[in-house]
Amino acid sequence: MASSDSKKRLPRKDFPEGVHIETLAVREGLPATPWGENSEALFLTSSFNHPDAATAAARFANEEEAFVYTRFTNPTTMMFERRLAALEGTEAAIATASGMSAILLLVMGLLKAGDHIVCSQSVFGSTITLLANQFGKFGVETTFVSQTDVQQWRDAMRPNTKLLFAETPSNPLTEVCDIAALAEIAHAHGALLAVDNCFCTPALQKPVDMGADLIIHSGTKYLDGQGRVLAGAICGPDAIINGPLMTTLRGAGMTLSPFNAWVVLKGLETLSIRMAAQSDNALKLAQWLEAQPAVDKVYYPGLPSHPQHALAMKQQNGIGGAVVSFTVKPAAGDVTVKGPATLSEDALRLRQAAFHVIDQTRLCSITSNLGDTKTLITHPSSTSHGRLTEEQRLAAGVTQAMIRVAVGLEHIDDLTADLARGLDSLNV
Repeated sequence: MASSDSKKRLPRKDFPEGVHIETLAVREGLPATPWGENSEALFLTSSFNHPDAATAAARFANEEEAFVYTRFTNPTTMMFERRLAALEGTEAAIATASGMSAILLLVMGLLKAGDHIVCSQSVFGSTITLLANQFGKFGVETTFVSQTDVQQWRDAMRPNTKLLFAETPSNPLTEVCDIAALAEIAHAHGALLAVDNCFCTPALQKPVDMGADLIIHSGTKYLDGQGRVLAGAICGPDAIINGPLMTTLRGAGMTLSPFNAWVVLKGLETLSIRMAAQSDNALKLAQWLEAQPAVDKVYYPGLPSHPQHALAMKQQNGIGGAVVSFTVKPAAGDVTVKGPATLSEDALRLRQAAFHVIDQTRLCSITSNLGDTKTLITHPSSTSHGRLTEEQRLAAGVTQAMIRVAVGLEHIDDLTADLARGLDSLNV
């Protein structure tokens, strides 16, 4: 919406001081219309009328904050933005069509040719492709470093570094970065720190409290929570959100539709209880997986065996999140699974074992999404990270043996039985 120095502002809801995140998740938004609806209204309209030409001119010039055109102003979308900003503890938020379009908006709005990004090599595969390949074509260079090695981040800084980008925990390895340490590095060099908070959401982790400047979300995941729509958002200071980012979105149009905004807005109402229940299931599943003979290694921040367990518990309110990844031992016998010609026989053997476990499930949904109330299972090397080279995947720790499980709300006994079907029959 309009900048903070606007002469007229849209009304805000009035809350008692110190209300909790669970209350804001249900109540924040816009005041009700004169009709007095209790559930937030869905405004399906492309444009908005003005009382006269002079008012229209003032609104288009940002002299008066108002709803003008749904590409950049809509009441339903604003309700989602205000609610998410309140949960993250930031001044403002801007909604986008997807999580990837949020990253697109971030870089388009803040960087230019000749600028430099330092990014974790463990981020989502599409994020690596977008930063390295797409923005690389336009002169924005990205250096990828270890998610967990603070010194690598420090060593990668240049005079033209404008942005540090991290995803914590990472997808799918669940590596955890030290947000406060990265914020200190960024700010010492006049750069910004952006944190993708998709895995934890503000129900578990608030990066802004640890010094992050901008928070990225794929609302497609836990914010919606039921796999219904695509959505994205950036949370941060009003001067950035309603300054360069709004200017870019207004012209480029990576806009969240009002319907999708309404769906995710309603999803936020149950965010805290969903994250608590799914994280509890995930911890139990991770503990069970550690005891399975066919499992080589389990990656889950809530386990003491996780390399960044202590840091994760500090940053994530003592909760490990709802995503568990694990690697299986190689299958014995002949290799029958197909794969890229660049894969060795050993890598194909690992892929065959992972495919076997996935294919034996009957409850888990085989899909690369996450954040659903249904448990989802995928093979990252051939799906979410499938467009990367094997060298890039291995640098990020994503092997052919890895399986990622986004744990849902099913009974834990049913989930362990579903995975046991493949693990117990795996010939290792």
